[in-house]
Amino acid sequence: MAIRVFPLLLLFLSSAHFSFSLYEDQVGLMDWHQQYIGKVKHAVFHTQKTGRKRVLVSTEENVIASLDLRHGEIFWRHVLGTNDVIDGLDIALGKYVITLSSNGSILRAWSLPDGQMVWESFLPGSKASKSILNVPKNLKADKDDLILVFGNGCFHAVSGIDGEVLWKRDLSGESIDVQHVIQSPHDGVISVAGLSGSSKLYAYQFNAKNGDLLKNDDAALPFDSFGGLLSISGDVLVALDDMRSKIVIINLKNGEISYNQKHISDLIEDSTGQAVIIPSRLPGMFALNLNSHIVLLKLTSDGELVVVDKINNAAAVSDALSISEGQHAFAFVQHGDNKIHLYVKNVNDWNSDLLKESIVIDHQRGNIDKIFINNYVRTDRSYGFRALMVMEDHSLILVQQGEIVWSREDGLAAVVDVTTSELPVEKEGVSVAKVEQNLFEWLKGHMLKLKGTLMIASPEDVAAIQAMRLRSSEKSKMTRDHNGFRKLLIVLTRAGKVFALHTGDGRVVWSVLLRTLRKSEACEHPVGISIYQWQVPHHHALDENPSVLLVGRCGSSSAAPAVLSFIDAYTGMELNALSLAHTIDQVIPLPYTDSTEQRLHLIIDVNQQAHLYPRTPEAIDILQRGFSNVYWYSVEADNGIIRGHALKSNCIGEVVDEYCFVFRDLWSVVFPSESEKIIATVTRKPNEVVHTQAKVMTDQDVMYKYISKNLLFVANVAPKARGEIGTVTPEEAWLVVYIIDTVTGRILHRMTHHGCQGPVHAVFSENWVVYHYFNLRAHRYEMSVVEVYDQSRADNKDVWKLVLGKHNLTSPVSSYSRPEVIAKSQSYYFTHSVKAIEVTSTVKGITSQQLLIGTIGDQVLALDKRYLDPRRTVNPSQAEREEGIIPLTDSLPIISQSYITHSIKVEGLRGIITVPAKLESTSLVFTYGVDLFFTRIAPSRTYDSLTEDFSYALLLLTIVALVAAIFVTWVLSERKELQDKWR
Repeated sequence: MAIRVFPLLLLFLSSAHFSFSLYEDQVGLMDWHQQYIGKVKHAVFHTQKTGRKRVLVSTEENVIASLDLRHGEIFWRHVLGTNDVIDGLDIALGKYVITLSSNGSILRAWSLPDGQMVWESFLPGSKASKSILNVPKNLKADKDDLILVFGNGCFHAVSGIDGEVLWKRDLSGESIDVQHVIQSPHDGVISVAGLSGSSKLYAYQFNAKNGDLLKNDDAALPFDSFGGLLSISGDVLVALDDMRSKIVIINLKNGEISYNQKHISDLIEDSTGQAVIIPSRLPGMFALNLNSHIVLLKLTSDGELVVVDKINNAAAVSDALSISEGQHAFAFVQHGDNKIHLYVKNVNDWNSDLLKESIVIDHQRGNIDKIFINNYVRTDRSYGFRALMVMEDHSLILVQQGEIVWSREDGLAAVVDVTTSELPVEKEGVSVAKVEQNLFEWLKGHMLKLKGTLMIASPEDVAAIQAMRLRSSEKSKMTRDHNGFRKLLIVLTRAGKVFALHTGDGRVVWSVLLRTLRKSEACEHPVGISIYQWQVPHHHALDENPSVLLVGRCGSSSAAPAVLSFIDAYTGMELNALSLAHTIDQVIPLPYTDSTEQRLHLIIDVNQQAHLYPRTPEAIDILQRGFSNVYWYSVEADNGIIRGHALKSNCIGEVVDEYCFVFRDLWSVVFPSESEKIIATVTRKPNEVVHTQAKVMTDQDVMYKYISKNLLFVANVAPKARGEIGTVTPEEAWLVVYIIDTVTGRILHRMTHHGCQGPVHAVFSENWVVYHYFNLRAHRYEMSVVEVYDQSRADNKDVWKLVLGKHNLTSPVSSYSRPEVIAKSQSYYFTHSVKAIEVTSTVKGITSQQLLIGTIGDQVLALDKRYLDPRRTVNPSQAEREEGIIPLTDSLPIISQSYITHSIKVEGLRGIITVPAKLESTSLVFTYGVDLFFTRIAPSRTYDSLTEDFSYALLLLTIVALVAAIFVTWVLSERKELQDKWR
């Protein structure tokens, strides 16, 4: 009886249908994706009564986008190529978005509602020049609206309907740089004004219908002009002389040139300083930036200049906006009293304000860089205005009726560098102060939940409830978790702003616009270079916050003055800022920490001196103990030289600086410039963990990885092959790769790929390097792998010696002794072009590795490292198959399910960062470009944890059923035994 019951119970459990099911995918549960557009440089409003109100923008990240004016969301977006810089943006025919890009070479029309490309025209030219896009109003040629374009020395008239070039005029012969295109709609004449050099002015008149030259004139200005020409009316231009002390007024009436000049000192008192014309289009007016003030000047009907107003603390001036026939308005903003003061003025009536508002804006956004305005009609038939502001931190803000309608953190589209920080340890108990501070939010949250339960919540309430649930979810907590999935991503943007992003949901925990990287008189062109972990407390984790070091310059060249900033990783507070007396050419994090767990860094300047930070006596003592073991290298790509360096002694100068050191050159590798040019170098991560040096082969054989943190991979190409793919023949192209020891300068491995060229993308991990390049002979991309093994331990080939400890693995490895190494390599075809390559990293290095490949399609492909094993053969033996060797094929497989970004595109992908979690099976992946994407992956599956969709209820039910079965079986067994005894 008992034997029958138990199988029946198991059959019931196996056939029962439970409501717990497995999702087809888990997209969105462990990853997040954020879309951005970058810093806006052109904006055009489209607010007709029909259709959605939107603003069309182009950005410095070569993005064209349509944004919803109500919420700031992206209707549609296109990311152009890296070299396809957008020069102009406008709307034509009320339904096309017109863009000019690639220095005036490509003109495109996009559908306004959905962003589909309607047509594309290529406008070739013979000479690089300034590019101008002009979409005239009511200018037709044979009932076809014209689009006027100047670029590459040629003037084009293009059909607005189909993009056909109707006529073209080449102006490159006269070396004219066209500054303005002026239409005359009544007589079908187009006027063009430009400069040849900086002092000769040309003016042309063309027939709009066929492009015939109607009239031309030229005149020599009495001095060189500064900053080009600015149009202030249909036929009047203004310019500054080269000394910026005079204003030149140029009149082009009837195609004839006449000009007069005016001293700035005669118009403006206290006019010392360098004047600059602000490129804002104001009818009959222009703005002059002088001594940090904006001076507005107007041209009277008799040709005289008068000062309209002098604005202090002004940040930006908008272009003029036509609000009615003959009436134009424009806006300017002032900073003061911790607020932004917005003024909208009528060009023809300066004494009255169309709008005057004060807006409170987070000071961490910095100053206003640009402003665009748009008008609308209120219910009382008066004019209202909305302003789109581009901030110093590249964020975008829409202001209306004195309030911020929406904001976008588009500075995150230009991430420069990334590091990570652990979250604080969760403490037991909650302070009274925290409860009192959040009491209102607590009550508000419960009211929203009650409304949701009663099904009376509005759509806004539903969105707020979902946001609250997201914030209160396990993955969004602001404390460390046991598995190490929750961390802070500390990112530095091109604007000099630092963000802390939560890995759980990608929200901004804090952000800070560093004062050391803000534009000022002392630092006119600040540039953020990199960000490093500065202080990482371990045993003081409950008492001290970690901090990061930000390195920047006041200019793009390495000779520019340097700045350092130290930031608290938990709060974003700038702990300290230093303006250095020396430059920064290279930053070297040392493997030493002081008693406060601050990491020592060497900063190398352009004068061949090394500076130690932190500048403390303890840091000096620590460095002195390891003085003879500090080595680094430098790469001079232009000269084809790689040098190795070591510390020598303290600097010798008028002032003794014990934290300054001179260094000596240990070695140098000089590549022949006539045959090789350096295009790529890569080294191992300094914090990479290698689980074991031994690699067990077939037949109990063992090979030992050559593990060294001092290895450098170098990729060189032929000088002619440095250009784009296809610009050189296979016979003239070759790729040479090296693996170099950076302590001694020894070349451990060298290999040549004939008929191949770059670009080269590579990743170095453990004892192997994988690199990607283009094969001109096969017309395909290739990926090659090189693995380096240590032959000095070749006697330890028996795996039993390794198990029993009878080996010499504990003997020291020195770079000074010539290593006995052997390299194994193999090449494979690969379908895609590559933007970036990274490798997964885990906390102990036990889990098998995957290559993360950023493809040309802006997605990330996870490729098992076993596919790039140099030991692959066409017919592997049974032992090799058991070891995991995959049969050799000529190309690497691309499996659609292996894309960790799923169907998402990380537009403008530039870099991939991997961070180990505390759970050995899992690696965290952060991908950045114009978009941001984060996920976590398990290359060997989650062998050390249960999956999130594991059915705990089914497990519990099974246990209960088994216990019940055991009990029933025991009862039946006892009963049967009792019956047997009575017989």
